[in-house]
Amino acid sequence: MPHPYVLLSAAVSLDGYLDDTGPDRLLLSGPADFDRVDEVRASVDAILIGAGTIRADNPRLLVNSEARRAARVAAGKPPYPLKVTVSGSGELDPDANFWHTGGEKVVYTTDKGAERARESGLAADVVPLGPALDWRRLLEHLRSVYGVERLMVEGGGRIHTQLLQQGLADEVQLVLAPLFVGDPDAPRLFGPGAYQSGRLRLLETRRIEDVVLMRYEPTAPGTGLTATSADHHWLALACELAAECPPSRTAFSVGAVVVAADGTELARGHSREGGDPVVHAEEAALAKIAPDDPRLATATVYTSLEPCTHRASRPAPCARLILDAGVERVVTAWREPDTFVAGADGTGTLTAAGVDVVVLGEYEERATAPNHHLA
Repeated sequence: MPHPYVLLSAAVSLDGYLDDTGPDRLLLSGPADFDRVDEVRASVDAILIGAGTIRADNPRLLVNSEARRAARVAAGKPPYPLKVTVSGSGELDPDANFWHTGGEKVVYTTDKGAERARESGLAADVVPLGPALDWRRLLEHLRSVYGVERLMVEGGGRIHTQLLQQGLADEVQLVLAPLFVGDPDAPRLFGPGAYQSGRLRLLETRRIEDVVLMRYEPTAPGTGLTATSADHHWLALACELAAECPPSRTAFSVGAVVVAADGTELARGHSREGGDPVVHAEEAALAKIAPDDPRLATATVYTSLEPCTHRASRPAPCARLILDAGVERVVTAWREPDTFVAGADGTGTLTAAGVDVVVLGEYEERATAPNHHLA
């Protein structure tokens, strides 16, 4: 995965505004949603906001729940996520709350902005990205240097817009508040321009007091299907699991992972797991999940080899097991060759039944490596 899983989080009025033009911040949601946001913050490795949001709202960006901070520490993480801001000019107030609460901080800026930021004596790492801000380079640096796998972006609207327009957002969590702002000078969530996100795929809707949370996944324009950075991460893991399979000359070595829509790993498995000479990877993983688990309907099955449609060892092939589980999305690395079954077409079987199938061919070499002896 070249960069972290990028989650955009915002609350807006019914007419699409983030705030009004008054001196105080407009509170668009209430205590229950603030607690949900706190839960999301506790689940990520870093939180990013723009310099404009620091100036306008002076946020602290903390995980407020002591229990959630303790859970992070128990999992080997710092109590607070890394706090990240972006400023092209490097002009930042060193007295803002951002710098004096929570854990570690980092500023991404331009070469010229880095000089100003360092002169300000900010309590943060200062990272220049060159003559101009480069979002891809920023995200890659966050992952490679700071180990950030999940990034929560809390604004402002310009940053949300840029990430969506450049196809770098993996999820949008949008809270809709039952009020109108109606001021054309107030800040809006999304600005004009060309977006690479296509039609967004709805993952969840949830009522929280008097607001509604909507979770969306961007998709590729015109297809409804795309691969996110999270897809790369989980498919790479599936390929690693394939390498753990006991060797066989009569069956493929395959790895599989089932992941919930919120990024939680539900189960993993690999061929011939647990000494069963005929168990398939998807079968092994799905068997570890309760069949009535509501998360299956929005989960993704990551498998290093296209799910099988025919098998002699068990009554149900893996494509049928996936359909029976209610899973509606599959990401795979390698289409099944005719080595054991002629004309296998797990992708066709699944898509005909309404399942979204994404094939990431760049992982085919990793997926085939444990199977080279079968060629």
